[in-house]
Amino acid sequence: MYLKNKADCCGCTACSSVCQHDAIIMQPDAMGFLYPVVDKSKCINCGLCEKICAFKNNYDTSLNLSAPAAYAARHKEMAEIMKSRSGAAFVAISDYVLERGGVVYGAGYTEHFRVVHKRALTKKQRDELRGSKYVQSDMRGVLLQVKQDLIDGLQVLFSGTPCQTASLNKFVGPRLREKLILVDIVCHGVPGPYLWRDYISYLERMHGDKITEASFRDKKWFGWTAHHESFKFKHGGIERRKTTYTFMFYRHIMFRPSCGECHFCNIKRPSDFTLADFWGWEKSVPGFNNDDKGCSLVLINTVKGKNIFDAVSDCMDVIPVQLDKALQPNLMRPSVLSPLSARFSEDYAKRGLTYVMKRYGNIGWRYKLRTLCAKSLRKIKSGIKKVYQSISCIIPVGRIKDIKLL
Repeated sequence: MYLKNKADCCGCTACSSVCQHDAIIMQPDAMGFLYPVVDKSKCINCGLCEKICAFKNNYDTSLNLSAPAAYAARHKEMAEIMKSRSGAAFVAISDYVLERGGVVYGAGYTEHFRVVHKRALTKKQRDELRGSKYVQSDMRGVLLQVKQDLIDGLQVLFSGTPCQTASLNKFVGPRLREKLILVDIVCHGVPGPYLWRDYISYLERMHGDKITEASFRDKKWFGWTAHHESFKFKHGGIERRKTTYTFMFYRHIMFRPSCGECHFCNIKRPSDFTLADFWGWEKSVPGFNNDDKGCSLVLINTVKGKNIFDAVSDCMDVIPVQLDKALQPNLMRPSVLSPLSARFSEDYAKRGLTYVMKRYGNIGWRYKLRTLCAKSLRKIKSGIKKVYQSISCIIPVGRIKDIKLL
């Protein structure tokens, strides 16, 4: 196994998990993204690592419906909605599994807000898996753990990015897949784990206090549509409306290289369910989310997904919607990575987070200068428009084009 291009690896850990000779370990790069490294002294050239890779265009869709069924969904319990990122559809589906003695896997925290995939046996443990976590989760050891649960006869719900669910789908095989419920999210892209680690440390230095709670998107204070970070500190301080990490996230400047080459940004998803924020719900289901508390988009991709959704629909308000009116951008194409991504990664590796936040983020003189230039440009454009409107009242439009005023 030889990785020619970082964009060819999504870090799912399937290759290292399938190797029975421990010849492959996942090592982090400067951003914290995991990549396989082969110990040639242990490798027997069996080829399993290459065969197991699901980060390809020909990933398995044999169980998929001809087209997914799309729904707007909100849990009937407002308390569940407020504790979730969107409409709490994940809670309804995971409750179904837990109440039947199954287990749930999803992204949670370990150590000091390091994001990893975790196993939940109770609703209390599951609650940690709620909400958006804008960083790639560590999957080391998880595929083997899920497979063992399935071998032991447990029903398993696994929630993750589509590259993670595609990987698990291929890793467990058709026979064990019968008891596995896969839920993927409409993923915008994943930032490097070390950036999030250093951002937590940066805020703690600024406050001189330890963070005890962190929210990537604080719906309680700012509503569902807003994207503001909030942090609670050990000695009572609370900082809300932070946007530095968020600002860089939406510049697409700190994503894993494979996110720009994602094979799963379409409606043929490698899971039973696809969940997302239902942006644009106003056009499909007017009035459904007027309180701005959150609305889930649910895509049903398989017969298994349909059967489970029918079973849990009683605890949700559910409205079918036209698929073409529910398509989010990342259901049609991958995110376009910033042309500055490589330089950002190099600067971060050499100079650290504070430097890249000032150079590429929304703090420091560079950001202030960019903002000032943008405001000035808008004023200039507005002034030109007013001049154009004034002249067009006197000179025919055809003559304006002739003299090429603009």
